[in-house]
Amino acid sequence: MAVVVVVLTRSRNLFGVVVLGGVYSFLVATVLVALDAVDVAMTEASVGAGISTVLFLGALYLCRSEEAKPLHAPWVPLALALAVGATLIYGALGLPEFSDPSAPIHVHVAPRYLDEALAETGVPNIVTAVLASYRGYDTFGETTVVFTAGAGVVALLRRRRGNGRKGDGA
Repeated sequence: MAVVVVVLTRSRNLFGVVVLGGVYSFLVATVLVALDAVDVAMTEASVGAGISTVLFLGALYLCRSEEAKPLHAPWVPLALALAVGATLIYGALGLPEFSDPSAPIHVHVAPRYLDEALAETGVPNIVTAVLASYRGYDTFGETTVVFTAGAGVVALLRRRRGNGRKGDGA
């Protein structure tokens, strides 16, 4: 994954960046399978590598295949990215150790879901109960984002075709 990220940051060819982004998403999905998060891995593979790659290729159709050189050095975005990264690392230092059985998620949240999900949601499958009921707004938000991105690409492609016809004298 680190090699793909390094190549991604160095590449100027936008088609290569889109393809490598899809490869990275598949690698993330593989890691998620290794962590026993198969449902999240399937979502990453379908949305991250599948739909996103198709949407980026559609958007790339509207652009040149090479990234333009920046007009100035990107020091402000770099500083912002480093500040956000440092903040995230600082916040992650307060998290419990990976797979710690005494972590709050294992002590409080998981037992509550297992004990009360059927009574609260009426759904016998715990994964479905969590995704559709407890995280329903989150799942709806993710679906809305993907739909909006697809509709945006379709709108851009239609606009491009319409301008091409007018320019041809049709």
